[in-house]
Amino acid sequence: MSTRQSKTVFDQALASAPAKYRNRIVAVYTEIKRRQREASVSGSFDAAGISAGKFCESVIRLLQHQLTGQSIPFGKHIPNFPDACRKLITLDASTGPESLRVVMPRSLVFLYTMRGKRGIGHVGGDVEANSIDLATIVRTCDWIMCELLRVFHKLPLEDAQSLIDSLASKHMPLVWEVGGRKRVLRTDMNYKQKVLLLLYSGTESSVLSEELFDWTEHSHMPSFRRDVLWPMHKAKLIEYDKDEEIVYLSLLGVGEVESLLLPDPIDA
Repeated sequence: MSTRQSKTVFDQALASAPAKYRNRIVAVYTEIKRRQREASVSGSFDAAGISAGKFCESVIRLLQHQLTGQSIPFGKHIPNFPDACRKLITLDASTGPESLRVVMPRSLVFLYTMRGKRGIGHVGGDVEANSIDLATIVRTCDWIMCELLRVFHKLPLEDAQSLIDSLASKHMPLVWEVGGRKRVLRTDMNYKQKVLLLLYSGTESSVLSEELFDWTEHSHMPSFRRDVLWPMHKAKLIEYDKDEEIVYLSLLGVGEVESLLLPDPIDA
């Protein structure tokens, strides 16, 4: 699903939320999902973490508006984010549903803490960010989006439930790690597609050509270099260093994976 398609779906599903909050939340959520994919190639988690902070600050303003009728204006700094969440948690039950008053604010505190205390989005974090941190952040954002859809949707009940289920579902991975090797689970892919997907799936910035040869289960290394790696190198999908026998995924390669090889997500 493209970013534009995602925005159309989410805009419809969140139609009852005021546009100034909805537009920001949808935009930053799709940004988080895009940056998660980019992090799997670059190994850099900061951009996704910064987006998660923006997501928290957009959602808290929507909750403030919905529960109290007013919110901290966009562009104005929230001086104490956990305290802003606590103020919502302590509101009287009559102000709105528990999901908006209690559960979502507590989730936002957790998310904001992960972003700020795990080396994501800040210089000098006490623990270096890694893929598990990022996965936790993204899944928390997924859950918050599910709750927003559940509360604000203007879709038929069946459609809203389907959208929430697709967000919450765990997509079957296309790459399986087993016994120190990787295997592509799509049996209809050619060797070029397998190489792209294998490179995309890792957090490392490069892979040895011998590993790709093994992982794709190609039968002849000289042919693999000649018929797979070199044509991909010439097409700028990869950078193939023949002296070091190292392969790097290019931005063009990332684009091909995301446009042609990945399943249609609302994971994006």
